[in-house]
Amino acid sequence: MLGQMMTQPLLISSLITHAETYHGDGAIHSVNTGGGVEDTTWGQVGRNARLLASALTNLGIEPQARCGTIAWNNRRHLEIYFGASGGGFVCHTINPRLFPEQLVYILNHAEDKVLFIDATFVPLVAAIRDKLEHLEHIVLMEAEVGDAANALPGIRAYDDLLATGDADYQWPELDENTASSLCYTSGTTGNPKGVLYSHRSTLLHSFASNLADAIAFSAADVVLMVVPMFHVNAWGSPYACAMVGARIVLPGPGLDGPSLVGHIDTYKVTVALGVPTIWLGLLGAAKAAGSDLATLQRTVVGGSACPPSMITTFREEYDVELIHAWGMTEMSPLGTVNKPLAKHLDLPIDEQHSLRENQGRPVFGVDLDIWDDDGNSLPHDGETQGDLVTRGHWILDSYFRKTRDQTLRNGWFDTGDVATMDADGYVTIRDRSKDIIKSGGEWISSVELENIAIAHPKLADAAVIGARHAKWDERPVLIVVNADGQNPTEAEILEIFDGKIATWQVPDKVVWKDELPRNATGKVLKRNLREEFGDVLLG
Repeated sequence: MLGQMMTQPLLISSLITHAETYHGDGAIHSVNTGGGVEDTTWGQVGRNARLLASALTNLGIEPQARCGTIAWNNRRHLEIYFGASGGGFVCHTINPRLFPEQLVYILNHAEDKVLFIDATFVPLVAAIRDKLEHLEHIVLMEAEVGDAANALPGIRAYDDLLATGDADYQWPELDENTASSLCYTSGTTGNPKGVLYSHRSTLLHSFASNLADAIAFSAADVVLMVVPMFHVNAWGSPYACAMVGARIVLPGPGLDGPSLVGHIDTYKVTVALGVPTIWLGLLGAAKAAGSDLATLQRTVVGGSACPPSMITTFREEYDVELIHAWGMTEMSPLGTVNKPLAKHLDLPIDEQHSLRENQGRPVFGVDLDIWDDDGNSLPHDGETQGDLVTRGHWILDSYFRKTRDQTLRNGWFDTGDVATMDADGYVTIRDRSKDIIKSGGEWISSVELENIAIAHPKLADAAVIGARHAKWDERPVLIVVNADGQNPTEAEILEIFDGKIATWQVPDKVVWKDELPRNATGKVLKRNLREEFGDVLLG
């Protein structure tokens, strides 16, 4: 016997319809690329999204055509998120920090027919335009084209495109498994790989994001969306915010600490999302400005491991809950969120705080396991480490233009992380499988060493690699960037490890750089550091 309940497809258009209908006056503050702030609402964003969907249909591009964006976090980008996907096209957000050769590869591999760009990126696109094999339309995300027409003949203004849309346009009823958006990995090994999301997976991911044990946006929140909209769909936050009608602050290109502190204090931000390097700048700027970040209640940190010292600073100096989360492009990206269980509330406060330092436990909809090299499940005892694998409602089944067999391992996705998991499901990422250090048959976590080092008051940044060693195969080497005006000795730096780890895990050597190499998503390029310093212990 079947249940006797209505069924409706889970569509992204339903999110913006809800926000427009029931939260139409909800404020959205958008920093323009050229400066200044534009105040709009969910109601205006919803109307413009429908106009855009209609206008794209009028261009004559086929259903499911990829519509690329190279843009900052702003109001027009938000409209494209809903207008392109809701209209039956694929919103393809592209990371402008990739190398030009990778951008060309991605645009051609995706076969983008339309490309929306912010003014910042006109020179970038002009330089590669002749190599883009499938591109038919370029749209400048401004009211007027201006000088961009000289660099990109035929470019049209976003507002002019919108004017060709039908104000009475009705969202099409699509199959919920229809592709909705496309993101590419950062290509740290080989060419970037495409991850093609569906309307269904995006809606389920939004429900999970809004669980109390996850990020839990609400209509009472003001959300500062620092994580770029070109990075895994801003962690799905535009969709989750629309689902509940949360107010949004879109910071545009200015992600420096002083600008972010200004947004928090001006718009009374309650929730902010970003990567650790951004929050380091924010904390420094808040201290310099004398801001107590009074309205900020919680920050969500992901993208790379969060130093425990940062969690402590937010908690003790600003009374802000820092929520450690973990995920991947291939996971939409939400995998785990660090929220306490009821039994943890009875623990001494120091133990409660230490529990917040790992990556958390899986939200409903995500299965995780720890495997050995042969695919056997390992004990969830918090000590045994192995390959972290996952499956679930918003985990990819296969990469774009690849088969399932080329992507999965026995029906699970191998994340490439080495981790432990305890009986409650709390995951601690020990390292990327390619970054973990094997010294004399024992494993050393570069992440653990980095978390300790970054807390040193005389350091601005730190990374650890395994360098080749004549006796032990590999030994840890610490690469550091000094804080402004500081010049610590090697002995001063290594003192910070005393009593925190076993003595045999302490790095053998400290080397200095002016800055650490990072990829397009802000992660340290360990391979570059290994190429530069991999033989430093053999001399």
